[in-house]
Amino acid sequence: MAQTRDNTKQAQVIDENLKRVYQDMLDQKVPDRFLDLLSQLKEQEQKPEQGGSSR
Repeated sequence: MAQTRDNTKQAQVIDENLKRVYQDMLDQKVPDRFLDLLSQLKEQEQKPEQGGSSR
């Protein structure tokens, strides 16, 4: 019985720590370089294909 409570407490601590780490990742700013790359991709998608070449 005590083992079960210990396991439950450990699982709860692990759960809280994982949630904290995940939230920290969500709170981080996206690097400018990555935002620039996303912008470039978006621009390429919006441009009509030139030269009629297919990929």
